[in-house]
Amino acid sequence: MNGSTVSEFIFRGFSCSQPIRLLLFVPILVCYTTIIFGNLLIVVTVNTEPRLHQSPMYFFLASLSVIDAALGCVATPKMMADLMTCGRTISFGGCMAQFFFLHFLGGSEMLLLTLMAYDRYVAICQPLTYMATMNRPRCVRLLALCWVGGFIHSVTQLVLVLQLPFCGPNELDSFHCDVPQLVRLACANAYVTELLMVANSGLLSLVSFLILLVSYGVIIATLKGHFKERGGKALSTCSSHLMVVSLIFVPCLFVYLIPFSSSRVDKMASLFYTAVTPALNPIIYSLRNHEMKEAMGRLKNKCIFSHFCVKGEQN
Repeated sequence: MNGSTVSEFIFRGFSCSQPIRLLLFVPILVCYTTIIFGNLLIVVTVNTEPRLHQSPMYFFLASLSVIDAALGCVATPKMMADLMTCGRTISFGGCMAQFFFLHFLGGSEMLLLTLMAYDRYVAICQPLTYMATMNRPRCVRLLALCWVGGFIHSVTQLVLVLQLPFCGPNELDSFHCDVPQLVRLACANAYVTELLMVANSGLLSLVSFLILLVSYGVIIATLKGHFKERGGKALSTCSSHLMVVSLIFVPCLFVYLIPFSSSRVDKMASLFYTAVTPALNPIIYSLRNHEMKEAMGRLKNKCIFSHFCVKGEQN
């Protein structure tokens, strides 16, 4: 046993002032709605459009949307409930579960984004062998490795936290349960845990981000040098990826590379990563991707046509 006596934690991220809570509730509700319906729309579009379904890039994009939808459901519903009721407590077990799934999905997403960068590198720099290299069985295996990597990352973090004793206070200066805030509440010297956390989460974020930047740098250089006739379309796809990568990694670098600063920037970075980024991803990919917009238009027309056919049969 780790000697913990705390049975619940209290979130202090939001004020209990009713006007402020209502002001925050509306944009978070909009983000949550966009997370669910936006990412679901991408998954349905990719799986109902044969050409997109066979493409490795869109296979990974649909997988990213699944992760974003799940990630948006980890902390956001609890956040909205707390804003409505000002009930800011969470049980110890609920906190650990929230923390585990946040890192499981977040770690899997970072690895998947790295895999998507590799997919674009092969497609643009080695186009003749692309379909043979990124065949569907290999894509499934690579995607499975992303999930396994996220699971290992999350279990490692959870084991580190569960070894710490929590005997009070139990107030978290955040909107959800995460390592920096939890370690700060431990009633023991957590210096070693802090270093391990930086090595795990911080370096995972930093190394993955640097690999992605180098990969897209090589891709852009290749586009300018060899594929000028196809550069516009490929550059648009890569720019969408880079926007998503920046939205995900930059807040994580703030939170995990400087983990125990009490800055409000860290708090807002955590909120941005858990509620805003999963909502922006489908918007970025749907607005900047011509093929996705066309496929969504065909899906819309198909739904309208089906609706009128069913209505006509009923009449």
